[in-house]
Amino acid sequence: MIGDHAHAWSDKGLFNLEWGGYAKIMNISKENQPFIYECTRKFGSILENVSIDMDTRRVNLSDNSLTDNTRCIYPITHIPHAYREGLFDHPKNLFLLTCDAYGVLPPIARLTPEQAVYAFLSAYTSKFNQVETGEFKAQVMFSVAFGDTMIALPAYAYAKRLMENIIKYNINCWLVNTGWSGEPSFKSERIQIAHTRALVKAAISGELSKMEFEADPVFQFEIPKKTPGDVVPVEILNPRNAAEDAGEYELRAIRLVAEFMKNFEQYEDIVPEEMRAMLSQIISIDDNLDLEDFGLSI
Repeated sequence: MIGDHAHAWSDKGLFNLEWGGYAKIMNISKENQPFIYECTRKFGSILENVSIDMDTRRVNLSDNSLTDNTRCIYPITHIPHAYREGLFDHPKNLFLLTCDAYGVLPPIARLTPEQAVYAFLSAYTSKFNQVETGEFKAQVMFSVAFGDTMIALPAYAYAKRLMENIIKYNINCWLVNTGWSGEPSFKSERIQIAHTRALVKAAISGELSKMEFEADPVFQFEIPKKTPGDVVPVEILNPRNAAEDAGEYELRAIRLVAEFMKNFEQYEDIVPEEMRAMLSQIISIDDNLDLEDFGLSI
């Protein structure tokens, strides 16, 4: 580990711009996030937006009365397995994270370089808004290259450089969904952190790439049929197999694809033609399913 965000990638390798981390800590515990949990207890860390019992002076990491966005800012030296030499080598694997509340995306999928760049530009995730009833409703959310408030150049400049580096250094690309898979958030349990970790470790070791994969008919990425040593249950790897109603799942998948396509329209007039033509073919509903059969249109 060299940091949890704000990294730079040069011709010499990777390095972190902050020499530390800025982690979300709502509901973390010693069991599910042991290293970050310990950071909240160490001198030198700064806790942000957390609640404190004024009598005991103890922090409550499960209290979201102020906000769900509670944070811990910590130096890299607080993480025992952190890399402290400053400059790290070029990566062998690239993981693009998302939290899909609609249960459409798999826990992990293998991407082509083009798919990785498309996912990078889309930066899809889900956010939850509280409605009048007090419940939280999921909403599709896209940003620009995972950092639209921080980027200084047009998004396609970063996408072009990312594509060049993926090809130049022969990097394996993965999409990792830490949200829900098969069924939406209001009908199922979130993907276990232990399963996400096992999948990432299998990908890093190279063992996951040795497994048999199947192509998703809508998104076109590849989903592993099983994991090394069956560390993750087979039934959760492909959301189509985990869905209770296959037809209803296809409707959710089509709706999400339509959102991706709508979001990508912002790049049509600013992205160079060669890149636009390449990326516009990554996801296409017309090539897969007829929306009119489901009473839908874009």
